[in-house]
Amino acid sequence: MRHFLSAVRFLTVLTIGPKDSDLFEPAQMLPWFPLVGLLIGTLLALVDRTALWLWPKPVAALLDLLFLVWVTGALHLDGLGDTADGLYGNRPRDKALAIMKDSRMGAMGVVAIFFALAAKWGALGAIAPGRLLVLICVPALARGAQVLAMGYLPYGRSEGLGSQFCAAPLSLRAHGALLIPMGLLLFLGMRGLCLLAVYAGICFAVIRFYKSRMGCITGDMIGALSEVCEAGLLLAAAAGGSF
Repeated sequence: MRHFLSAVRFLTVLTIGPKDSDLFEPAQMLPWFPLVGLLIGTLLALVDRTALWLWPKPVAALLDLLFLVWVTGALHLDGLGDTADGLYGNRPRDKALAIMKDSRMGAMGVVAIFFALAAKWGALGAIAPGRLLVLICVPALARGAQVLAMGYLPYGRSEGLGSQFCAAPLSLRAHGALLIPMGLLLFLGMRGLCLLAVYAGICFAVIRFYKSRMGCITGDMIGALSEVCEAGLLLAAAAGGSF
């Protein structure tokens, strides 16, 4: 349980769990990432339900989006912006890594963050069938994608926070918690199967792009994958009612 609480503190702004830095054990925290996503999703569903009692759907969608940004401390959005800046164009690997490490954000980073937020807002304002389960499961699948990426690609730097998570090979057991949100989506029938297919496609495409473009991964790229998964899944869930 302490590793779950440590993962909550790492991935969110929620100040629960141990504060002692000695309890920061990345290898033991990783398997809990999807469950932290389920916690985020459950809180998101509660915020959404409350907002829908008081406001129309577009306003509720905006509040949902603000909650997602707040609860994660914009951690992954920052990674998305840095990744967009670094991987835009045909820069060599070392140059791309240097750009991603720079705390300043360029035009491509701002554009990427804007479109990610706009996509989420539009999707959150349109999801109807299975809305509760989608809101609970999507953040969990997005955090599970981080574990998939770290298990498949080597870390691109010899130092940094992300290197601690990628230091040791991941066993299949480390991905076990991802089965929970995947199983929950099956209650949506064909709609849930389609969402899982979209999820697999996004993860495969982005990780393959990372491999061909960089041959490695960084903390920023992990965060970007999470944001792309979240936005893509919400957009898919918002597709036509017969989807």
